[in-house]
Amino acid sequence: MAIDKLDLSQVEQFKKHGFTVLRHAFDGEAVAQFDAWATDLVQQPEVSGRQWVYRDPSLLDPQERIITRIERISPFHQGFESLTLALKPLVEQLLGEPAALFKEKINFKFPGADGFKPHQDAQAGWNNYADFFVSALVCFDEATAANGCLQIVDNYEHKGLARLWEPLTESDLAGMHWVDLPTQPGDIIFFDSYVPHASQPNMTDGMRRIYYATYNRASAGELMERYYADKHEGFPPDIDRDPSKRYVFRV
Repeated sequence: MAIDKLDLSQVEQFKKHGFTVLRHAFDGEAVAQFDAWATDLVQQPEVSGRQWVYRDPSLLDPQERIITRIERISPFHQGFESLTLALKPLVEQLLGEPAALFKEKINFKFPGADGFKPHQDAQAGWNNYADFFVSALVCFDEATAANGCLQIVDNYEHKGLARLWEPLTESDLAGMHWVDLPTQPGDIIFFDSYVPHASQPNMTDGMRRIYYATYNRASAGELMERYYADKHEGFPPDIDRDPSKRYVFRV
């Protein structure tokens, strides 16, 4: 894998604005591997206790449930484990200390996949585990405004956490300047757990896949197993769901 260090200006941008972008971090060979790994995940049979697969109704055909997210991948996939290890030194530059993997996922935006309302990642109860996280977004397919690339606030002031478990309100969003961050395969966007972000649905005829690895300061502990054990209680993968219960994704 071809991957560079962040330069001082990128580290400073992250500290000031909550995000920074590293273009062309991975070469074409690595991107081809990512494509093969992600394709393999979709084709694997779903097995309780392995990677977590989530489906949602398609906006194009509500009767069709399409894969929108696969989580908890690297414990069962050497390729994705190697990717988490490749990203870790870059995240450590931003944290200023050793990092520990907190969670990971691929957001799949097949045609008809919905987007995400404006939110802070920390609103999903992350502060129960640690007070600060850095996510590394790795682009697998070209991400554009049309197919739902990341949208982020570029004038964010660190004012802490809004309300837990609900998207940001119009009042919260007042004064925020939103920008699209289109990416090419192999690009990385780093952002912290407080900077507001969102994405739009994919109503094109092509797929958009993005991998997210989120890290906490290692000094806060190894938290991944605890996080996923807690999440399984309230929002398990499809294969582990009780058909008599209703599960709602909130943030």
